[in-house]
Amino acid sequence: MDVIIRNANLVDGRQGFDIGIKQDKILSIQKHLPATANIELDATNCLVSPPFVDAHFHLDSTLSLSGNRYNESGTLLEGIRLWGKLKPSLTIDSIKQRAREYCQLAISQGLLAIRSHVDICDPQLKAVDALLDIQQEMAPYMDLQLVAFPQDGFLRDPKAKTQLNVALQKGITVVGGIPHFERTMEAGHESIRQLCKIAADRSLRVDMHCDETDDPMSRHVEVLAAETIRYGLHGRVTGSHLTSMHSMDNYYVSKLLPLMAEAKMHAIANPLINITLQGRQDTYPKRRGMTRVPELLKAGINVAFGHDCVMDPWYSLGAADMLEVANMGLHLAQLTSRKGMHACYQMITSRPAKILGLEEYGIAEGKPATLIILQAKDPIEAIRIKANRLTVMRHGKIIATTPAKQSSLFIRNKQRLVDPRR
Repeated sequence: MDVIIRNANLVDGRQGFDIGIKQDKILSIQKHLPATANIELDATNCLVSPPFVDAHFHLDSTLSLSGNRYNESGTLLEGIRLWGKLKPSLTIDSIKQRAREYCQLAISQGLLAIRSHVDICDPQLKAVDALLDIQQEMAPYMDLQLVAFPQDGFLRDPKAKTQLNVALQKGITVVGGIPHFERTMEAGHESIRQLCKIAADRSLRVDMHCDETDDPMSRHVEVLAAETIRYGLHGRVTGSHLTSMHSMDNYYVSKLLPLMAEAKMHAIANPLINITLQGRQDTYPKRRGMTRVPELLKAGINVAFGHDCVMDPWYSLGAADMLEVANMGLHLAQLTSRKGMHACYQMITSRPAKILGLEEYGIAEGKPATLIILQAKDPIEAIRIKANRLTVMRHGKIIATTPAKQSSLFIRNKQRLVDPRR
């Protein structure tokens, strides 16, 4: 063996297992593995997990917060306006520098797969060219999947149709959209129809910012589900945000959820951003903003959590920490049962991996040795304490390490602290 991880706890509940790694593959998972290795890691009381996956992010705008770019109203529309003012001054190098910095931070946090939306409403497609370069540069360390995203509206921006097609020709592999930002509801519906046809003709996946609004009458997600069925895109289409569902009539939702399930749609909630941007015009009672995660799960729909933004015109905080995202999502969705908390961990690991189509994802014999060692005994504790990432491994190679923290060990082992007055 090249590496053996000793006495690890696994996400599925197995405890005290050894993981033997040869070259870039997991060769064996068993108790008391009778072998030696060049590198042996002690994972006693630690969780060995597949890496975190962020199914919804914006690498082109990340870390752009500075000067007069603060969103004072905290609204989605002000964020779009600020981004529109910033776009003309962007350069390929500046986008690459910020995206590279974020990816390096993400890697250190055990986040090794990101789906990033890329604004294609710039005549020069600077963000597209920049992020395609970053995708290639980061390939040894992480998976980046890019979405052609018409931020200014596929029909609203007269250049968007041409530029989206150019972006796809350059190598973007997912078709995006933002129907609620078109000028009318019908224009939003028509944008969905045209974008789904483009995806079907090219055999691509779809991921649309859909019904990211407090409007209970917004109906774009039902059109997206219907067009998914029409074009046979089952399992390849994702609705991101879906925040209007938090305000919809319960009877309508009871019809909508089976339609989404029939289409085998995926759904992505972005807890940190949804709770920040939505409900801004409410007094009290004040809506939380996040979509109906428990109901979507109960309907058999695959749901993931995304980070969405970090230090950009829409959100001034964030640290590439998917455990922080899961923690917020757990609270907003009130998923406090043990089953619910485990589901929240899945929503930053296996569930978004399914959305991205990461076929070799997971910890099993024969799969790539791509994993993280967390300073937590199980997924629930990992979310609770936002566990330290002790080791990050990609294809059998250690690519990031962090020293162990003592504070969580005191809590777990119930050791007595020294009285500082003595």
